[in-house]
Amino acid sequence: MSDIDILAFGAHPDDVEIGMGATLAKYTQEKKKTVICNLTYAELSSNGTVPLRQEEATQAAAVLGVQERIQLDLSDRKLSFITEKESQKIVDVIRKYQPKYVFAPYPIDRHPDHGQCFQIIKDAVFDAGIRRFETDQSYSSWKVKELFSYFINSYAQPDFVMNVSDVYDKKMEALQCYKSQFVPKDGVETPLTNGYIEAVEARDRLYGNEAGVQYAEGFKAMKPLLFNQLI
Repeated sequence: MSDIDILAFGAHPDDVEIGMGATLAKYTQEKKKTVICNLTYAELSSNGTVPLRQEEATQAAAVLGVQERIQLDLSDRKLSFITEKESQKIVDVIRKYQPKYVFAPYPIDRHPDHGQCFQIIKDAVFDAGIRRFETDQSYSSWKVKELFSYFINSYAQPDFVMNVSDVYDKKMEALQCYKSQFVPKDGVETPLTNGYIEAVEARDRLYGNEAGVQYAEGFKAMKPLLFNQLI
């Protein structure tokens, strides 16, 4: 698969759904090609198991209608020690799928993996465009149009928001797939088990209210957004 419209990276399964699940649902309904790539299995999570989390991630991706979900095998909580070979795997994903736009977590976040994920993806986007940057695969270099970041745990003034009012129910349905994280039966208390989905919805409602719509997801850009004209 190549020529993807959106390739969204997350450090863990559920990151992308939290930050921009409704945006993916919006574009898949418009017949755009979208892909999710998770760097780790989130094997150190306090609740659930790796196999269960994978099942939940597959269910959530189906709800959002993404074309494919990629699961890499980097180590949870060790993203700052990423190896050259692991970096090349991410470059290969970008070159293979040739996305127009790449998304990654906003770097300022209470979870260190999210900020480290952003830097890893930022570097990989740059390296993927270098013709002489070699990996074990034979994919051609690929230059992404833009790299944007989405919010997971943080709240910041977005550079732009996406009106997702018509598809917001899909985001909520996708998040509900992750029962092991948000409503575990025999788990321990974490920031995700204490009204987390409600907090995410409140943030998206606030972004929407500021833009004059019911729900919106916010994003940060790496450079100024250029308009040739407004009307």
